[in-house]
Amino acid sequence: MKLGIGEILIILVVILFIIGPDKIPDFAKKVAEGLRAFRTATSGVTKEIRENVIEPLNEAQAPLREAMEPINEIRTEINSLASGIKQDAQEIADGLNAEVKSVSDELSQTGKEIKEAAEQTVAEGKEALTADPETLKAEAARRVEEAEKALEEAKKALAQTEGSAGPAASEDSISEMKEETI
Repeated sequence: MKLGIGEILIILVVILFIIGPDKIPDFAKKVAEGLRAFRTATSGVTKEIRENVIEPLNEAQAPLREAMEPINEIRTEINSLASGIKQDAQEIADGLNAEVKSVSDELSQTGKEIKEAAEQTVAEGKEALTADPETLKAEAARRVEEAEKALEEAKKALAQTEGSAGPAASEDSISEMKEETI
């Protein structure tokens, strides 16, 4: 509870009426002496408490503090290692998440490409089923001609490189290309 200026003035006015103006100096001296005696008594008690309680407790705590220093150092090291491990684990998890996302994106793209190729093949198959046999024969003949042209070009390219591998290798290569083309 705090007293404001107004409350203090009221108390002084009441004291003035109760004690009277001529006894106020004596009353003030007695209050001052009482306050001094109270301060002396409390400082003595404070000194005794400090000497008999606080200082022995501090002396008893000193070995405990010394014993706790290595434990505190170990705790600090463990916390440091744990935070380092946590950071490394987070970096690994982030890297794995990025890798999984990359593979997932690639699989998604490959799936789309497969779907498109399947749709195109189905469309070509439907077209072939509805096509006239003469048209199919013409398309097959065109593809055979393209294959033969590709084979001729391969033979020419092989003939240019024949000097390093020899004629036996070129015949094997030509027969392999025929099989692949057909």
